[in-house]
Amino acid sequence: MKKRLSSLLYICVVCIICALFFTGCGRQDDHGLSKDNPTSIKVWHYYNGALAAAFDELVSAFNNTIGRENGIVVYSESMGTVTDLEKALWDSANEKVGAPDMPNIFQSYQDTATALDKVVSLVDLDEYITEEEKNTYVKLFLDSGSIGIEERWKLFPVAKSTEVLILNKTDWDKFAADTGASTQDLSTWEGLVGTAEKYYEWSDGRAFFGRDAFANYPIIASSQLGHEIFQVSDGSEKLDFDRETMRVIWDHFYVPYVKGYFRHVGQYRSDDVKLGEIIALVCSSSSAVYFPTEVTSADGASYAIEHLVLPLPNFDRTAPYAVQQGAGMAVTSATEAEEYASILFLKWFTEWQQNLKFSVNSGYMPVSVEAVKTENVDRYLAENPTSAIVADTLHVALDENSRYIMYTPPAVTGGTQARSILDSTMPALALKDRAAVEKGTPVDEFLTDEHFDEWYEDTLSQLLECCR
Repeated sequence: MKKRLSSLLYICVVCIICALFFTGCGRQDDHGLSKDNPTSIKVWHYYNGALAAAFDELVSAFNNTIGRENGIVVYSESMGTVTDLEKALWDSANEKVGAPDMPNIFQSYQDTATALDKVVSLVDLDEYITEEEKNTYVKLFLDSGSIGIEERWKLFPVAKSTEVLILNKTDWDKFAADTGASTQDLSTWEGLVGTAEKYYEWSDGRAFFGRDAFANYPIIASSQLGHEIFQVSDGSEKLDFDRETMRVIWDHFYVPYVKGYFRHVGQYRSDDVKLGEIIALVCSSSSAVYFPTEVTSADGASYAIEHLVLPLPNFDRTAPYAVQQGAGMAVTSATEAEEYASILFLKWFTEWQQNLKFSVNSGYMPVSVEAVKTENVDRYLAENPTSAIVADTLHVALDENSRYIMYTPPAVTGGTQARSILDSTMPALALKDRAAVEKGTPVDEFLTDEHFDEWYEDTLSQLLECCR
């Protein structure tokens, strides 16, 4: 009897061990993966040019190592711009005629992922990622991947960016030598506007500054000044488009623009620097790679320039804010093998060595705790030299990440349209009114309270219409 009980006990222990480590006794839990029959994973992203090349290089490295060992093949495809990618995703999600199947992994911002999750169902990453593994990522970046009212974690962080100020140092040095202008003045929006006025006078009417992704300015500045434009609390959405705050923002963009101190001509402000239209810009840290190395003037003459990367300006006597941007990666619900393979790839991609390599090659900030450590960044750069502007921008961006409040707007109804409204109404009006000034209209006609009120009421009504 005792022998029988001992045998039963042994069998129970074996079964418990099997339950813990295997999908069934005698078979290791491979999640359906097989080297003989590899699982194909499709990734859609919006990286282009050097960014796409950096991403594809790591995809190839994965396929030749971890992928080969586990029976996984990853295929990556650039879908063009963010807008192009979103259209392709919605066409696939809605099974539009001719549209390809949904990818296993796709790049997405919170608002798009929240909407798509209601149609195609995205994987809850908590099912695959342990708390110990979560601790290897920068918490702020990890938290930005929560979507929906329940704030489930469904966006995997892979790379992040923020905004920086970049100068044409060559022309700045000439201006500073003659006027005593200091880069310290560029740490605040008040100081930047004052410097831009001084440059306009010194240069006989040339603009000093421009910025990309204008919507980031009112969104970040408004939050910094105590009024978060888009708010979500307990599942309820609120719009806080404060008039007095918008007037401060207006006075530090529209007004200097109409006076000729700010300017935008080309598609991006780096184009404007190259043409000599401006000498300072705010852009994404991931766009720094496009900052020109020479200026070509209107008469065709060219000359080499150097750069200087500085932190994003903020309003005086306020806690510094900067945008935290860079889409995460969502995983589409699929077979166990496909889901597991997708997660395995994303984990590998964001291990700090790979993560830092992608960061250096792309201009994005890494998301791994180890990858953002200064000593690891410096060691990597020493062993893997890159362009000076990428290295400088990475250091400034990481410094901002450690000192600034890094802000990500919440996903709200109509968020994409609302951002488009903020992105266009003030710059478009400034461009139109500046053109009128250049044709002879007195600038004071545009600097009235009534003109601001007209812009404010029109923009507010558009926001209320799309966000209700």
